Amino acid sequence: MEEEINETYLILDGHVELHKYRYLYFVIVFVVYILIICFNSTIVYLIWKHQDLHEPMYIFIGALLFNSVLFSTNIYPKLLIDFLSEKQIISKSACLFQFVTLYSLVDSEFLLLAAMSYDRYVSICKPLQYPTIMRKQTVNIFLALSWLLPACQFAGLGAMRANQKLCSFTLKVIFCNNSIYSLFCVTSKVLSFYGVFILINASVLPVIFIVFTYTRILIICYHSRAEVRKKAAQTCLPHLLVLINYFFLNTYDVITVRLESDIPKIPRLIMTLQLVVYNPLFNPLIYGLKMKDISKHLKRLLFRYKNAEM
Repeated sequence: MEEEINETYLILDGHVELHKYRYLYFVIVFVVYILIICFNSTIVYLIWKHQDLHEPMYIFIGALLFNSVLFSTNIYPKLLIDFLSEKQIISKSACLFQFVTLYSLVDSEFLLLAAMSYDRYVSICKPLQYPTIMRKQTVNIFLALSWLLPACQFAGLGAMRANQKLCSFTLKVIFCNNSIYSLFCVTSKVLSFYGVFILINASVLPVIFIVFTYTRILIICYHSRAEVRKKAAQTCLPHLLVLINYFFLNTYDVITVRLESDIPKIPRLIMTLQLVVYNPLFNPLIYGLKMKDISKHLKRLLFRYKNAEM
C-alpha cells in the first residue's frame, strides 16, 4: 500500500515547520493572495472600463497583470491547503500540471514584456508609422502568441514527462517548479535539448529583443528633445523595473536547480516566495503609480469610493 501511494503522490518538503504557526502562515498567505487579486484586477478593470486606455500599451499592461492573476492562482490555493494539512503532498499528474502552467505563464510574461518593448520602440522611434504598425489585429496576434506559444511548448514537455519513471518522491520546494527534473530516474537528452530550446525560445530571445529595443530607444532619446526623453522615461521606466525584477528572480530559479545548490530551507523558501509574491503584488503598484493615465483613473476611483462611504 505504501509503495502504491509513493507511485502516485509526491512530498513537498520545502515548507518550514508548520505545526506551531500554520494558521498564521495561512492568514498571511491568504491576505497576500487577496491583495494580488484585488490590485491586479483593479488596474485591469480600469483599462477595460475607460476608452482612453484602449491603446496597445495599456492593453499589454492589462494582459500582463491578468497573467499575474493566473500565475498566482496556479500556486496560492494549493499553498493555502498545504498550510492546513498535516502532510504536504501532491499527485504526480497535478504536480506536472502545476509545473507546465507555472512556466507557461512565466514565459508568457517575458513575451508580453517583449511585445510592450516593441510597442514603445515603434511609438518613440517611428511615431508616424505607429497607427499603421500597431493595429488592433497586430495587438491581438501578439497577445495570442504570448499565451499560446509557451502553453503549447510546455504542454508537449509535460506530456513527454508524464510517462517517465520516478526514482524519488520528495521535492525540496513548496510548489512544483523545475526541481521536478531531479525526481526522474533517467535524464533524457532529447528532453534536455527540448527544455533548453524552450528556455532560449521563450525566455532568452525575448530578453535579448527587449534589450535591443530599449537600447534603440535610449539612442533615439539621447539625440531628441527634452519632451521626448520625458515621455520615454514615463512609459519605459515601469517596464524596465518589472523586467529587471522578473529576470533576476527567474534566473535564480533556474540556476539553483541546474547547479543543484544545497541552499538551507529557510533562505530557499524566502527566495521562492519572492518570485510568487514580489512581481504579482508590486507590478500593479508600479503601473498604477508610475503610468500617468492609469494613475489618474485610479485616483478618481478611490476618491469616488471615499465619497460614497462618507
